[in-house]
Amino acid sequence: MLYAQRSWGDEAPDEMTVNLVLDLALRIGEVELSSGAGASDVTATIIAVANACGLLNCEVDVTFTSITVCCHRGPEVAPVTSLRVVHSRGLDYTRLAEVERLVRDITRRRISAAQAATRLDKITRAKHPYPRWVATTAWAGMAASVAVLLGGGLLVALVAALITAIVDRVGRVLNRRGLPFFFQQVVGGALATGGSLAVVSTGVVGERPTLVVAAAITVLLSGLSVVSAVQDAITGYNVTAAGRAIEIALMTAGLIGGVVLALNMAVELGMPQTPIAAPLPPSALRLPLQTVAGAAAAGCFALASYATLRSLLVASAAGALGAVGYGALVLANTGPIVASAAAAVGIGFCGGVMARRLRVTPLVVAVSGMTPLLPGLSTYRSMYELAVDGTTAGVGTLMTALGIALALGAGVVLGEYLAQPVRTRLGRLERRLGTPRSIGLRSRASK
Repeated sequence: MLYAQRSWGDEAPDEMTVNLVLDLALRIGEVELSSGAGASDVTATIIAVANACGLLNCEVDVTFTSITVCCHRGPEVAPVTSLRVVHSRGLDYTRLAEVERLVRDITRRRISAAQAATRLDKITRAKHPYPRWVATTAWAGMAASVAVLLGGGLLVALVAALITAIVDRVGRVLNRRGLPFFFQQVVGGALATGGSLAVVSTGVVGERPTLVVAAAITVLLSGLSVVSAVQDAITGYNVTAAGRAIEIALMTAGLIGGVVLALNMAVELGMPQTPIAAPLPPSALRLPLQTVAGAAAAGCFALASYATLRSLLVASAAGALGAVGYGALVLANTGPIVASAAAAVGIGFCGGVMARRLRVTPLVVAVSGMTPLLPGLSTYRSMYELAVDGTTAGVGTLMTALGIALALGAGVVLGEYLAQPVRTRLGRLERRLGTPRSIGLRSRASK
């Protein structure tokens, strides 16, 4: 809970004004929370909007599914409390960018609360900037990029893209019918694994065929809010962090259940079982290809999440940075968990320093940049060892995959924290020097 406490002033705002501002702030917070923003960021945004609109004494409480704001109007007037429940969760980074632009205009007092409410209506009612088939193509491109990043060839990448596209379209149909996301993950995991095993059994994919499954699983893992859960836990929003953690655990359990179901069915049907592909040995010669594949995977994820063109370019740069950082650390004989954490710190730091200056949402940079490093292959290997081999080694492999995921989330949060003082100093230096960018901002604000 965060307090914005100031003097009461001479007059308490009337209820109509308070209700208008609280509704505006809550709806803005809903867009951010449903897009995966951390509870601390949502709280700070609501407080900033309320203060800019004249409500100087507000308390905000953010949980995983609801936002509550209470406005104190003085000791002689009853406070006003408003609650908004967050029903839907979906990725539309263009909408998030438009909302953040609206927040900047509000906090700089460029528009009134009524004008902001009208503009927010247009933002929330607008359609996605790209057709749905573009998102499907982007998910397929992400799977192909991850397959190449893991060491697969062109044929493996094409098969991974095809299977991922089918999984996405089936998931779209199931979502329209209101099937809970847990069961959608089960179906997605089963289709990804079953389809990959069916292709493998034909002998079409000869070299490292299990990378097809690993790439599809990485795509299914990419939508989980690992970064937000770690950020909420670190910043003290334990209730929200627990809610996100439970959702991540449930979605992962559904994915694991679908993978295990497909593996067991393959065993019962007598389909040939292909040994799990071991990671390729570190090689400096593959580092440029890994960098390109990481950039493509991150860019495709941002495109599938309806990011703006500028965000796509920055997300691709973050993915390239993460891939080259991880690859270089592995070449130096660093373990996968430590290498993932260090690469994520670099992503978070560079994203925290540059995102705001480039007018890009930091969340897009953080989530997209870490996407190529998600432990899809480790997750599938653990399921194979448990369901097919029947060995307890799968437990250790699953713990390694969990450690990599947590390292990625914590590393991004740490990088963003380290970037805060650097970003502040750069802003002060820019204002002191009076650069063209800052002069341009001031001239637009004066108009």
